[in-house]
Amino acid sequence: MTQQQPHPTPSRPGQPGQMTAVMRAIPQATGPKVLRIGLVQGGKVIEERVIKQRTHVTIGPSEKSMFVIPSKSIPPSFRLFELVGGEYFLNFLEGMTGRVAFKAGVSELSALKSSAKRVTVGNTQAFQVQLSEEARGKIVAGETTFLFQFVAPPPVQPKPQLPVSVKSGIASDIDWTTTIIAAFSFLFHFGAVGSIYSDWMDPVVDDEVDVAQLLESVRQLPPPPPVEQPKEAVEAPAATAAATAEAPKAASGGSKGGAGSPGKGSGGISDARASAIANELAQLDVQMLAALNSSGNATSSVLSSGDVPTGLLENAAASGAGVGKGGVAGLNMGSSGGGTVRPGTAGGGGLATIGNTGTSGPATAGSAQAVKGPVGNAQVGGAAVSGGSVSNAPAVVARMTAGFRRCYNKGLQEDPTMKGSVRITARVGPNGEVLSATPSGGSTLSGTVISCVVARVQSAQFAPPEGGGATIVIPVTFVSQ
Repeated sequence: MTQQQPHPTPSRPGQPGQMTAVMRAIPQATGPKVLRIGLVQGGKVIEERVIKQRTHVTIGPSEKSMFVIPSKSIPPSFRLFELVGGEYFLNFLEGMTGRVAFKAGVSELSALKSSAKRVTVGNTQAFQVQLSEEARGKIVAGETTFLFQFVAPPPVQPKPQLPVSVKSGIASDIDWTTTIIAAFSFLFHFGAVGSIYSDWMDPVVDDEVDVAQLLESVRQLPPPPPVEQPKEAVEAPAATAAATAEAPKAASGGSKGGAGSPGKGSGGISDARASAIANELAQLDVQMLAALNSSGNATSSVLSSGDVPTGLLENAAASGAGVGKGGVAGLNMGSSGGGTVRPGTAGGGGLATIGNTGTSGPATAGSAQAVKGPVGNAQVGGAAVSGGSVSNAPAVVARMTAGFRRCYNKGLQEDPTMKGSVRITARVGPNGEVLSATPSGGSTLSGTVISCVVARVQSAQFAPPEGGGATIVIPVTFVSQ
């Protein structure tokens, strides 16, 4: 609200001004009046507000105040107009100026201090004056001026409503009769089509009856036709049998027209003689297997030096269960009576003379080349397992012996006098693989032999150790023969 100082002749004391007379002439609404406040800064009204709900009016620099003003002399939230028991009271501080128009006349704030009541508003001492509904005036607080007066409450604004044309919308343009008829028509047609493709009207199926009918129909099926065998497969065995039957006839006919009877000439032998020879050969095989067992001398000689002793074979041949020298088969085991047969050597006894038809000596299977230089031998000691338990450690280490021997023989080709021992420490992983192999010792062995032995240990595969890992120490001694 903007108020300008009236320029006409000043009113006499005790008489209302022109604006007051005009405001009194306007018919006022019944009921309690409300407070109308205008905020003036720099000679301009920057805000005007009607307090429709009768409540406290606070000013100050705090954001919680109703009117926020930049002033350091005013508390953060000072009640300028305080509502007490339904009546408004004006609270003003020592530094505020202004004037208030009452029904009896206009008074300055400095003149009202003597009759005002001293109260405590918050933590601040202030002066309090009661206001009537006819009071109006201005309060200057720093650079801000508050103009106030009591006015009739504004009429309640009706709730805004949309026009009837907008509120009706699309619903008012729909022909509901036609819409309902079309909806029922669609429901009827779709229901009819759905009933055709559904199975709710089909009769109930009894699974037991259907299975019984299926089994009965399977029983009534005719038997399958017989499978025809190919003629070639049937005729081939017949031809083979005929050829077999004709063969003995041809053999017997040839012997009759040839050199004479079987016992007198050099022709074929009889069936009885052939059967007797087969039985004696079978018994001889049994004797040979008994001689070549795992604990016999024959097996140990073959594994150690490669010699094949034939004394046991000749004893088996001389026994009653085997083949004698002059028996039915006439198999002669030799005139020397024993000894060993060395492959490729002459003058051996026993089976060395079998197949010899000349006088220059026994037949040989080929000439054997003599091995030059020393032959190495590897001796593996007991493997020491620590850090875990490996179930197949002795067996895996024993299988490494042949590889160690080959490594040593390679080294003997470079140095025939080389010999010594080495210890290989193998670290086994959780899956049984060798993670690392570290040699120790072996100062008299060449690097070729040691690296070869380490490679052989690294390629080994053990059983998974208990505990997730283990360490195996393998001692190896190399000696030349």
